Amino acid sequence: MNRRELTGLGISTPLLGFGTMRLPQDENKVIDQAHVQKMVDLAMEKGVNYFDTAYPYHEGKSEVSVGLALQKYPRDSYLLVDKLPMWEVKEKADMERIFNTQLERCQTDYFDIYLLHSMDASSFAKAVEFGAYDFVRQKQREGKVRFVGFSFHDAPDVLQHIVDTYTWDIAQIQLNYIDWEMQHADLQYQILTDAGIPIIVMEPVRGGFLANLPDAALAPLQEARPDKSAASWALRWVAGHENVKVILSGMGSVEMMADNIDTLGDFVPLDGAEQAALKRAVAALEAIHAVPCTGCRYCMDCPFGVDIPRIFAIYNDYKKHQNQFICKTSYLKDTPPEHRADQCKRCGKCMDHCPQHIRIPDQLAEIHQEILAMP
Repeated sequence: MNRRELTGLGISTPLLGFGTMRLPQDENKVIDQAHVQKMVDLAMEKGVNYFDTAYPYHEGKSEVSVGLALQKYPRDSYLLVDKLPMWEVKEKADMERIFNTQLERCQTDYFDIYLLHSMDASSFAKAVEFGAYDFVRQKQREGKVRFVGFSFHDAPDVLQHIVDTYTWDIAQIQLNYIDWEMQHADLQYQILTDAGIPIIVMEPVRGGFLANLPDAALAPLQEARPDKSAASWALRWVAGHENVKVILSGMGSVEMMADNIDTLGDFVPLDGAEQAALKRAVAALEAIHAVPCTGCRYCMDCPFGVDIPRIFAIYNDYKKHQNQFICKTSYLKDTPPEHRADQCKRCGKCMDHCPQHIRIPDQLAEIHQEILAMP
């Protein structure tokens, strides 16, 4: 696996990292631990020894699954990353409790990288209020954290404020060829690069959307490289940025991991013709108006029962394939009435946690009306 040096930290990381927010599950939504073990074993065999988990992933089961799968390997043979969820912190003591719970779940004595999770303007203000930065630096002095950083979901000016407020070892941002301009990822990349902060990338395929492109967007890519998957284009584009040190992929199968390893194991940047093909694909995508949801489920659980990620997934699939029958069936027949968009009471709780800053109640109302109006 291609590796990159983390500027100023004295360690190298694999270009591909194993994101564990979307682990394989059985029909009952239980993590398939045997499959996870096969994936971890393949990752370690191929040098993909960077594992990213978090307190809320799979309702706390991701940390447990990752910790269990890594027990057969020496602790110094892999890099383990976890995050402090400020939305769970009600008092300062909660940070210690959460941190110790994470160590226990992961069956480890320390984290190689520990991040303040999903920072935006409000969550960073809360982190400052509770002294979260000092807390994680203290854990570093205790030998329980090696490097300190944050993951980020907000506007560039907020990122600049966070960078200016403290000294950071590393930062994690959402970056892909759609969000480069749409979500100002280009400015975020430049802010961190100018500050000398190495970048970890999340959502390189935008929650799977860039791995399952609509036909109009896929066509120019297949014409240029019929032997390569849509996901490989997204990964190679991200890897072409020098200050990107790790690209996290929320891999859900051995096959997906094998394809990603093939793409980044011997990384080759996009050439001129491929860049041109990608621009044509982006133009086709921009003509499709869909919801920028990545399926992270931070908006859940809705207090009124609305299955927000499912509704957005149904709608986005419709926008890609324009199949009204499947859309109506998925929404009006396969989605229980109590989980549909018209149950939304506009309380706004979901928007407080949405990394994409989607105006969820408005989107739900529009989707509901559009589907009902389908012939």
